[in-house]
Amino acid sequence: MVFAAKVSEIPEFGKKLVEVGGEKVLLVKTKGKVYACEHECPHQGAPLQGALVKEVGKLSCQRHGYRFDLETGICPEHPECPLTVYSVEIRGDEVFVDLG
Repeated sequence: MVFAAKVSEIPEFGKKLVEVGGEKVLLVKTKGKVYACEHECPHQGAPLQGALVKEVGKLSCQRHGYRFDLETGICPEHPECPLTVYSVEIRGDEVFVDLG
């Protein structure tokens, strides 16, 4: 597990792009829960910093509307195109991500 950010730095129903172990990772917070995923849509590489967070635990790419489950990375409408998600551990106000 590698330190990524402070929970307080991630807005509710928002995102924060960070670098963890030399890799860009998108942190997403909904209802106080923090998720971590790759920063580009696996469909066509659109930056997910502009993605929409409308539902708890879901992220929708702004380019073509691919909607990903942040727990599993699965896109129900396009299961052949999963998002890479990472394990997250919260210690106090600190977010740790496992890239392994």
